[in-house]
Amino acid sequence: MSDEASVHPKSRGAARRAQRRGPTMEDVAEVAGVSRGTVSRVLNGAHHVSAESLAAVEAAMQQTGYVVNQSARSLVTRRADAVAFVLSEPHERLFEDPVFDVLLRSCTQILGEQDCSLVLMLASTAQERARVMRFVRGGHVDGVLLVSTHHGDPLAAELDEASVPVVVCGRPPNPALRMPYVTADDRGGARLITEHLLQQGRSCIATVAGPQDTAGGAERLAGYRDVLGERTPEHGIARARDFSIAAGHQAMTQLLTDCPQLDAVFVASDLLAVGALEALADAGHRVPEDVLVGGFDDSVIAAATHPPLTTVRQPLDQVAAELVEVLMQLIAGRPASSRVLPTTLVRRRSA
Repeated sequence: MSDEASVHPKSRGAARRAQRRGPTMEDVAEVAGVSRGTVSRVLNGAHHVSAESLAAVEAAMQQTGYVVNQSARSLVTRRADAVAFVLSEPHERLFEDPVFDVLLRSCTQILGEQDCSLVLMLASTAQERARVMRFVRGGHVDGVLLVSTHHGDPLAAELDEASVPVVVCGRPPNPALRMPYVTADDRGGARLITEHLLQQGRSCIATVAGPQDTAGGAERLAGYRDVLGERTPEHGIARARDFSIAAGHQAMTQLLTDCPQLDAVFVASDLLAVGALEALADAGHRVPEDVLVGGFDDSVIAAATHPPLTTVRQPLDQVAAELVEVLMQLIAGRPASSRVLPTTLVRRRSA
């Protein structure tokens, strides 16, 4: 027998009336055959409610079309059931960089499974940072996922002062804040790719480093230096202004002028590597015959370059999952520690 057929005709009539005029908690209680207080307890976590009553209330909500008034619920629970995903980058970077796409998509999905919404906010300017702080201080979110922070950016300190739960993706710009973070092992991954290039018999391994005001840029350059040390070629380091294709092209062009003897290059992100490959082709250098190229991220673009890019894989879906897990622990008032996830080398034809 279907659920509809098992419902008393009087309840079906009440459900239809509620749908026509907009259902209330009283309608749900009437259709379910329980008190309004029982409905309220179900909506606020089903504490001290029998399994039969819980099932009746859930069925009644479906029959009447009742949707929880989140604003009203927040007044009771003091929870917004929303999290801010704050990206400290210009608008165009959000759409260009596939790393942000994976993190945003994964965090949204994982939070949705916990009946929690994600609010995307950009914070690359003073005006945008002020907007973020007004939103957070207004109680519209329970916590913040802080992504792609830069040294000197005051936002992390302002969030810390606001006493809102915050988890940083990557190491925080100011270690003194002691914010928990989740990151891939940038330094270890850079060592992996640099050692790989060295093992291919190349003698002059240069690097296109990422911006040094970011944790990823600084850590990956440090990993490159860990391996080469005194063997680092003179003028073999070019620092890109950001993690973009255009910046990679510009930095690689400069490297070819400053360090013309290079025969391999570690590029600090896949996007930068796309630009570097274009610059090498423009200058008549063949990859991998003349110059080996290694990237970092293993984003979707890595397998689509010409030739396909040898790179370091960040476990981005796992990073997203653990970002959410750590933030939810903080929101619940439980202690949480930082996490560093291992990276792996992915070999393709560019190196």
